[in-house]
Amino acid sequence: MNDTTILVVDDEPQIRRVLRATLSSSGYDVIEAKHGQEAVDMVMRERPALILMDVNMPVMNGLEACSKIRLSFDGPIIMVTVRNSEHDKILALDSGADDFVVKPFAMGELLARIRAALRRSASEEQLPKIETRELSVDLENRRVEVRGERVHLTPKEFDVLRVLMIHQGKPLTHKKILQTVWGPDYAEETETLRAVISQLRKKIEKDSARPRYILTEPWLGYRFQFPDVASERPPRRKS
Repeated sequence: MNDTTILVVDDEPQIRRVLRATLSSSGYDVIEAKHGQEAVDMVMRERPALILMDVNMPVMNGLEACSKIRLSFDGPIIMVTVRNSEHDKILALDSGADDFVVKPFAMGELLARIRAALRRSASEEQLPKIETRELSVDLENRRVEVRGERVHLTPKEFDVLRVLMIHQGKPLTHKKILQTVWGPDYAEETETLRAVISQLRKKIEKDSARPRYILTEPWLGYRFQFPDVASERPPRRKS
């Protein structure tokens, strides 16, 4: 993998030209794909450091391409979308995207998001494995199991879970989580964090409406809490 190569995926030649000029002038090597299927094929050959991908494209859209690319690519993917609803953000994150920008966007903002994504990708930590009777999280190998079954988390979902688990038992503010996972410029993106927390709860909680692990701290943020030890043990048999 070339740590300066960015794959730009967009069906509009003019947008690709603008992005190539901007990224090249910032020191990045740029390769291009015109649609999702071409991007899937190119990732296997080129192994870029980061993918910048439009959502709405012919042949294969960005969400489908992102899901396919995630089967063999662990680097950051930033989606570009024209819509800013919570539903669209959830779709982008759940397909495997690390981040997203909404058109029209400022080039300065895009470059900041790219730098933040590459920094996070380069600083993966060696972390322990944490287990309860129902939940197993291998932070080092990014593996999650719920009641013995492997659960797929998107990169952002896993990063949020990791931050919460590292500080388990302590309330973390929205700002703290956002700045740790997304970077210092994203302290106010609480809607994005809520979308990720909602998806995480659906995947690891037995009842996402009554969470046992990821608890809400009203007006503050979230806290990861292991259930009481007694509730984790199987019931004792009467003698």
